[in-house]
Amino acid sequence: MPHRRSAVTHENHERWLVSYADFITLMFAFFVVMFASSQADRVKIKRVAAAVAEALENGAARAKPATAGPTGGLKDLKPDPRPDKSPSVEATELLPSLHYLNAQLRNEIASGKMLVTLEGRGLVVSLQQATFFPSGEDAIDPATYSSLEKVATAIRQLPNPVRLEGHTDAMPIHTSRFRSNWDLSAARAIAVLDLLTNRFQVPVVRLAIAGYAETIPVAANDTEEGRSRNRRVDIVILSRRQLVNEPAPLAPSPDGTEKNTPQPINKNTHAKL
Repeated sequence: MPHRRSAVTHENHERWLVSYADFITLMFAFFVVMFASSQADRVKIKRVAAAVAEALENGAARAKPATAGPTGGLKDLKPDPRPDKSPSVEATELLPSLHYLNAQLRNEIASGKMLVTLEGRGLVVSLQQATFFPSGEDAIDPATYSSLEKVATAIRQLPNPVRLEGHTDAMPIHTSRFRSNWDLSAARAIAVLDLLTNRFQVPVVRLAIAGYAETIPVAANDTEEGRSRNRRVDIVILSRRQLVNEPAPLAPSPDGTEKNTPQPINKNTHAKL
């Protein structure tokens, strides 16, 4: 009977290499993902740092250095107690009134008698002293009434409060009527108030006056031209943003008394101008 040789089987001792290779592949993939994530974070950090540096550089570029006058001292660095002069989003509510006054006062603006600007605090109508007031006096020239009536018409069409600000140049005054520039600036603001209320029927509860004397110049006081620009009365129709800092005017109540209640502003009112 023939003898059959049985098949000899050998155990494969290298099968672990397959599992090890799989493990190494997974570890490689893991480190690739981690490296890619760290690179992305570095890119983000660099972008943020670049944006911050750019913002700081732009802020420094916008800062205006102080200028020295002929004597070496700082020139025109008086702090302005009023808000910034750049028109704000809130001040744009007065754009229709700005266009109206620019059209109605075209001749006065062209001749330099009046100036109409829109600032962050509101719509400002500047009355030049040389046109509206005799030198050193607070009586308004009657020849200017027609111009002021146009301003009064715009004020009556709006619910906004109005502040009348008197300004002078730096030349001191001392007379029997005005002891200082403070008296003169306040008296001129009051004269405009009296005219608006008594002649043009602007409600007095909507008006306020302020006298700044020579403390807020718009030009240098070392020339006659600059001093003439500083002698002015500003009629300021306040914007809604500025109303936050203003006291509430008196409003009549049903029982006939007066109470301090804020007056609402109707946006549709501005469309009339």
